[in-house]
Parts: sequence; C-alpha cells; structure tokens
Amino acid sequence: MRDASLNFLRKLCNTPSPVGHETRGQRVWLDYAKQFADETYSDAYGNCVAVLNKGGSPRIMLAAHADEIAMSVNYIDDSGFIYVRRMGGVDAAITKAQRVIIHAKRGPVKGVVGNVAPHLTSRDGDAKPPKIHEIFIDIGVSKRSDAEKLLRIGDPITLADEFDILRGDLAVARAFDNRIGTFAVAEALRLLVDSKGKLKAEVCAVSNVQEEVGLLGARQIAYSLKPDIALVVDVTHATDYPTVSKTQHGDIKIGSGPVVTHGGCNHPDVVARVEAVAMAKKISLQHEAMSSTSGTDTDVIFWTRGGIASALISLPNRYMHSPVEVVSLKDLEQIPQLLAAFSLSVKKGEKFKVKI
Repeated sequence: MRDASLNFLRKLCNTPSPVGHETRGQRVWLDYAKQFADETYSDAYGNCVAVLNKGGSPRIMLAAHADEIAMSVNYIDDSGFIYVRRMGGVDAAITKAQRVIIHAKRGPVKGVVGNVAPHLTSRDGDAKPPKIHEIFIDIGVSKRSDAEKLLRIGDPITLADEFDILRGDLAVARAFDNRIGTFAVAEALRLLVDSKGKLKAEVCAVSNVQEEVGLLGARQIAYSLKPDIALVVDVTHATDYPTVSKTQHGDIKIGSGPVVTHGGCNHPDVVARVEAVAMAKKISLQHEAMSSTSGTDTDVIFWTRGGIASALISLPNRYMHSPVEVVSLKDLEQIPQLLAAFSLSVKKGEKFKVKI
C-alpha cells in the first residue's frame, strides 16, 4: 500500500469516531477525499459526501459507515466510579481491564475499566460474563464531584487501542469496522481521478453516520442523495480461526480477497457486474449468502425511494467488535480497485433492472 494511503488509514483508525459523535473522524475523511472530488459537503447529522464527475449519469453512491461501537457515561457513583451505557454491539466481557478515553467537552479523560483480581472473587461454579451495567471505569478520582469537574453524563467512551501492523500485510486496530469502508470509498475516488475523462457516471463517495445503532445515517443520505446505484462497503466475519463453525457462518478467509454477498438486498445484475469487473481486474472474490438481512447499510439503502440497485462488498475481518480486529491490507487495497472498475464500466444513463 502506498505510504499516503496507509497514513490515511492509520489516521482514520486512530481518530475516535464513536457512534453519534463522528465529527473528528469525518473531518479526517473530508480533508483527504476533497483532493479527488469536484465538491464535498455534509448534512444535518454529519453524513459526508465527496462528488466526482458531477452531473454525470447514472449517479453511483459508494457508501460506508464512519462510526465505531462505543460506550457512554451513564452514572457516576459517590466514589467517582463511572458506569456506562452501550452504544452499538459492545461486548462487556472483553471490555473489562481495558484502557479507555472519555471524550469530554473539556478534553479527553483517561480511564481504566475495573477488573476484580481472581484472588478476590468466588471460585464457586463457572464465572458468568458481566452485564454492561456492571462495568465500571476508574478515572483516578475519589468522589463524584471531582469526576463531574471533568466529564458529564452522555460523554462518549472509546477504547485506547490503535492501529498497528501485526505481521506482513496483516494489520490490527480497534475500529476497522468500518474505517476500512470509508477508506475504500475515498481511495476509489483517488483511482478514478486519472480516468475522469472515461467516467460517464456521477460518483458520490459517502461516509455516513450511526450505522451501529440502526443504520440511521444511511437512511438519511440515501433518501436525500437519490442515487441510481449503490455499492456498500463494510466488514464481514472471517471464519478462518479456531472455534468458528464454517457450516453455520460460511468459509471466509483473510488474504483470499474481498467478499460479495448474494441474496436479499443485493441486486443480481449489480452483483454480476461486480463479478465481471473483478474477473477483468484479476481480483479474486469470496462469496457469502445472507438470510433475511445483511446487517449492513445495504438493508436500508436498497428499499429507499422505491428501490436502489445495490450490492454489498465486504472485507474479511477477524475478531469483529473487539479491540483487536485483524484484516489483510492486500484484501483491502483490492476493494477501491473494484469500486473504481465498476464505476468506469457503467455506461451513460445505464440502469440496473431485474428482467422479468
């Protein structure tokens, strides 16, 4: 991966973007994407758009969500310990004994999630995983009034883990879900700039908010943007490590390429075009099936305004919704190549419609 792109990915991952409080991460994204766009803008709730070849037809939306799972301050006890509320799919069991940052108005507040030493716990029976309301954070004060001078109820909280290279092309970070998506759609614009003369479609790269709590930003921006076609980028579960059932969750490997999803919200003709351009670009694809929903923004984009022809492209991700998500940078680099090739393949005014 070229140095400037890797630095962008690193900065995206390391910039806190808790769900509902994505502003700092969105600023990083816009500052990068505007180099390759005719125009950029944001809406009322912070969904961000970068447009290339404005006025082209059809309008293609390349969308990914900017938010990461997080917690928020829910209660401060008399001794100054902080109790939390979940924002998105936080696993309370793996949150214990972690370092955190509370993003307060007055500035970041460091803390640790308390963990009772095994010497002080009962050994009767199997230990039960904690519930989120049992998690508490120690910020190093001794009373509530001291804590209230630093923070307030509702302040978002993220884990302190940052981007690193694990080995070779494998990288680790707390929030590849879904910084890899917003990275990929911005990088697709970069790849398309040099081919702008051949591009017939208008391409709108979108970094949307609040996916982790109900696919909310995607509903907003898909409605207002009115795209004809949407390609959504997100992570999917890699199943190439111990204890994961392939018979239940499919066979998805890190390092074996991006993943296309079949069924439901994924328009068969859009998926077929993705497969065709991948073959032409010699990009190996993996495949997964979905049941009633994909669990991604594709689920709400595809039915907006009577139906938007959509497809989901995913990056294999080990240990999702943890501080040690692991992905392949080689797999990741292929996604913007795929998005750009798809966009260039679309003819002027082309529509995707199921043939009856």
